[in-house]
Amino acid sequence: MKLLLDENLSHRIIPSIQIAYPESSQVALLGLNSASDREIWNYAKTELFAIVTQDADFQELSLLTEGPPLVIWLRCGNRSRSELTERLLAYQEQIEEASLDDNIWCLEIY
Repeated sequence: MKLLLDENLSHRIIPSIQIAYPESSQVALLGLNSASDREIWNYAKTELFAIVTQDADFQELSLLTEGPPLVIWLRCGNRSRSELTERLLAYQEQIEEASLDDNIWCLEIY
């Protein structure tokens, strides 16, 4: 499972999650920093990423399109990079399970 961090999340999280989520990236690292949500969505779908975000935009898009890709919505408020990293690592099993369930389009993490 590879994660695509939205532009509102630091690219500096990537090295800390690479073992758990190989080939993960962040939109700016892929040249998508000026892309629309729909373009990021389509890229994630084509390249088999799950989108990690703190915004409701991708959750709303998942309701309209019924996924994939899986959206991981971090609803824990503004946190440090290390706290966000810890959450992604702590929820790895739930994220993996959600990615395998065709009926789950969005996983909310508090």
